[in-house]
Amino acid sequence: MLHNYFKIAFRNIFRNKAFSVINILGLASGIATSLLLLLWVQDELQTGRHYQHLDRLFRIMEHEIADGRIVTDEDTPGILAAELKAQLPEIAFAAGISNKEHHILRAGEKISRQEGCFAGADWFRIYSIPLLAGNPESALSAPDGIAVSRSLATSLFGDPGSASGKLIQIDNWRNVKVTAVFEDLPAGSTDKYDYLLNWDTYLKREPWLSVWENGGPGTRVLLKPNADPQKVSAKLKTFLKGRNKDINATFNIELFLQPEADAYLYSRFTNGRRDGGRIDYVRLFIIVAAFILLIAAINFMNLATAKAMKRAKEVGVRKVVGAQRLSLIWQFMNEALMMTIFAAIAALTIVMLCLPLFNQLTGKQLVLPAGDPAFWGLLLIILVVTAAFSGSYPAFFMSGIRPLAVLKGILRSGRGAQLFRRGLVVFQFVLSMLMIAGTIVVYQQLKYIQTKNLGFNRENLIIIPAEGEIPGKYGAFKQELLQQPGISAVTHMQTTPLYNGNTTDGVQWEGKDPGQAIQFNNTSVGYDFVSTMGLQLISGRDFSPAFRSDSSNYLINEAAAKRLGYPDPVGRPLTFGHKPGVIAGVLKDFHFNSLHVSIRPLIIRLNESWAYGSILIRTKPGATRQALAGIEAITRKMNPLYPFSYSFLDEDFRHIYNSEMVAGKLIALFTSLSIFIACLGLFGLAAFTAEQRTREIGVRKVLGASVSGIVALLSRDFLKLVMLAVIIATPIAWYATGQWLEQFSYRVSLSWTVFVAAGLIAITIAALTISFQSIRAALMNPVNSLRTD
Repeated sequence: MLHNYFKIAFRNIFRNKAFSVINILGLASGIATSLLLLLWVQDELQTGRHYQHLDRLFRIMEHEIADGRIVTDEDTPGILAAELKAQLPEIAFAAGISNKEHHILRAGEKISRQEGCFAGADWFRIYSIPLLAGNPESALSAPDGIAVSRSLATSLFGDPGSASGKLIQIDNWRNVKVTAVFEDLPAGSTDKYDYLLNWDTYLKREPWLSVWENGGPGTRVLLKPNADPQKVSAKLKTFLKGRNKDINATFNIELFLQPEADAYLYSRFTNGRRDGGRIDYVRLFIIVAAFILLIAAINFMNLATAKAMKRAKEVGVRKVVGAQRLSLIWQFMNEALMMTIFAAIAALTIVMLCLPLFNQLTGKQLVLPAGDPAFWGLLLIILVVTAAFSGSYPAFFMSGIRPLAVLKGILRSGRGAQLFRRGLVVFQFVLSMLMIAGTIVVYQQLKYIQTKNLGFNRENLIIIPAEGEIPGKYGAFKQELLQQPGISAVTHMQTTPLYNGNTTDGVQWEGKDPGQAIQFNNTSVGYDFVSTMGLQLISGRDFSPAFRSDSSNYLINEAAAKRLGYPDPVGRPLTFGHKPGVIAGVLKDFHFNSLHVSIRPLIIRLNESWAYGSILIRTKPGATRQALAGIEAITRKMNPLYPFSYSFLDEDFRHIYNSEMVAGKLIALFTSLSIFIACLGLFGLAAFTAEQRTREIGVRKVLGASVSGIVALLSRDFLKLVMLAVIIATPIAWYATGQWLEQFSYRVSLSWTVFVAAGLIAITIAALTISFQSIRAALMNPVNSLRTD
């Protein structure tokens, strides 16, 4: 019996080649798209979850409650880890971790520029990173020690086994000894570094981190096996009271635990509440994968039903000779399964061919997990569920028709069946309309981000790191650069123009409430900062060598001026970090952080004695290549031990929004696929309706109906369905896109034109799809249409 089922299934599949190809193509596209999305989702869900003791591993986060709002971050005091371990018995290990830094590492004649951090002595005991040399207890305890990755040890010493105990020179000024070699971090690690240095050395280099009122690095802890995270968080809430002298009635810092397992996916907080992050895209793409697979299955139903007339005689004859309905159901379900198997094979081929391009688009390193039983189990589930869902309606529809009717060539379906099929089409286009509207809104927001006036000119601005000998020779370095053709201005900055996370509440001014703590962002810069950045001065002036007092004066932005409350801020007193001065100028607000956050009060101080940060070089339009050649030559001459590196500010700006841009491209791609698959379903329903109304069309043509009239007759009902889908989808799309835009402090306004455009796109595509079958039916010879069997 099974042999007979498979034999008939194969025969029917290969007999109707065009129908089979369309059906398999639709299913294969849906399955392949779902597999690609699920591989991406799986990679996202596994990021940062490969550590041992994950259930006991936490990050220390803090809520800064001040000025009527709550800001959440992980910038904690540098001495927090040691104090937590000493005061809270529930904590087994604690360690600080600095922001990433780039340093030049030299071992003999081999030089490598790598990215690393300073970390506490407990780091390897918290994260259980495998060590090829050294031990977790002492790997980071020596002030002059360094732990390096397998790759770094190999590049400097030939192999990891030869690295232990060897000396490495950092930035041509300090020698450290290799105390440990750790395994290269997996691709799914949330922390990225090639080496780690001793924490106490970091605190000596940055003494301000040993003050409770200052924050900057992160803190990680591993709780003891029986510790209750909620009870520990309750203790952390008031841990800084009595230690941080700034905490008062108007300013407070509450510490809490964030599970390491959540750090990557739940990174966004809004006014003290966890408000998503990467998990939003994970949820979105799970839904998209399910929807596209569902659309493909619905297409199978419609296409199979549309071809029912050609199978009517077969069903009728088999029923007459005694075939039971159950056997017919199994026959059609078997055909659906066979079709799905072919589609799954095609889908795997598509996935293998598309993975390199998909990885390039997403920045991932995804592979088809052919050796993972769970993957094949998931594929089997998708295959069975898709076959059962897509084949169920055709099986019950075909097996339920009356033999007498089908043998006469009359195939009619009830009103309920018609409503069901039309409901499926409406559902398909609701999903497609949602994705079209979403794509338009994402595109508008990304375009808005890329073209928004940031308050400074980000074009023709080159950034090079201030490293090696450059800070000590900055004056001569700047003068030589300004003599190069193509360079118009040079300055330096403690941070970068696109990210400034330095905050302080140590600001005093006339009329300030002594009990009030207000957070200000701050940075230090060099002369010509305003002109190099292309900032706009509202009042006052830039720092100038002509004013010796500028070493204690300040520039502020509009947001800071509002918080200070001075009617005319220029020349008014301001004390920052116990250093009194006056306000030299007020700058028009400009963005110095992501557009996800609003512009905050900013204080800028002059500091020509600096040891790290960025050098900003403004080039003349059209002269960038010439300027780069001059910059490289001077840099190599004045800083010969360091490789020349640079970046363009506009490229750095685009990199900040890489996640949104990747998501936008994926949404656009999968929207196109969903529309394509949905149109296949509409094509199927149009074919089914045309076959059912063949005689009606013939009669109308005999009575004088025109081709255009018949096309309009056949198209009208379908376009009504698409228009209904547009009406249903519009409020849903408005809400969903509005929620997505909420994560940006600066965003486009939702306009009704977006949803009109999305609706017109859906209707136009549907009309083009329907017109093919409608015109074909209208051009049919009425003699053939009215011929009886």
